[in-house]
Amino acid sequence: MADEEPVDQKRYLEEACKPKCVKPLLEYQACVKRIQGDESGHKHCTGQYFDYWSCIDKCVAPKLFTKLK
Repeated sequence: MADEEPVDQKRYLEEACKPKCVKPLLEYQACVKRIQGDESGHKHCTGQYFDYWSCIDKCVAPKLFTKLK
């Protein structure tokens, strides 16, 4: 067992948490669609992007720290 490569549990937990964060994902996707035609480069969806990943991180964190060695 010492020769086995450790498995990153965070990826699996993130996938499991994505269904709980649908609202921030839909807001991000709506923003992306809304600014698609922006040629100036001034519009962005950074806030919505971080809101989505913050939701996932809040869901993952309690479960992840119980699995760390």
